[in-house]
Amino acid sequence: MHEERRDFLKTTLGAGVVGVTTFLAAKTGLASDKSQNATSSNGVVTGTSPKKEILYKKTANWDIYYKSSY
Repeated sequence: MHEERRDFLKTTLGAGVVGVTTFLAAKTGLASDKSQNATSSNGVVTGTSPKKEILYKKTANWDIYYKSSY
């Protein structure tokens, strides 16, 4: 009877320690990743899309707008 209780306690304590260790390792790993990304990119998100960004298409209306702005 006492051996079963001891085995149960050993198993649950071992699993609890592994769980806490994994949690702490993941938490510190995520924090260090965020701090490295923030310093290298200065808060700017960069994408990996192969598409070219088109801000506007040159039309007659855009020409009128730009000419009136200066």
